Amino acid sequence: MTADQEPIGKLITRLHRLNQKLLARELLPYGIGSGGQHSFLKLILRHPGITQDQMTAEIKCDKATTARSVKHLEASGYLERRPDPGDRRSSLLYPTAKALEFAPVFYSLLSDFNRRLSANLTGAEMDTLINLLHKVTQNSEEMNNQA
Repeated sequence: MTADQEPIGKLITRLHRLNQKLLARELLPYGIGSGGQHSFLKLILRHPGITQDQMTAEIKCDKATTARSVKHLEASGYLERRPDPGDRRSSLLYPTAKALEFAPVFYSLLSDFNRRLSANLTGAEMDTLINLLHKVTQNSEEMNNQA
């Protein structure tokens, strides 16, 4: 990296913050707020019966963030808790009928958002960007595991 280049982490952080802000604004009319709640809803839709601990591990966030998001999604009617028969201290999280009905709209919004985000990229540039981001993510995970 040269002195006049912006650090990769700074660019990724800026992109993440802008995306979270824009997505929160687009999803607000549906009762889905900020804090990456869309990521938790997507995970519950894809993995009905997931636990909060599994969600925390999958999204790689802290337990408090998961708990807040789950509480909000439950209050908004998008998920329900059911007792885990294998662990009385744990609940299994399932999408509600409201979440299942909203899913096509939700995925369409996310897909459209991604399309607009990458509007100025060619298909080859998009493939390259995704591959490079995967490599940087892998490097970051390896560095984190060494710490």
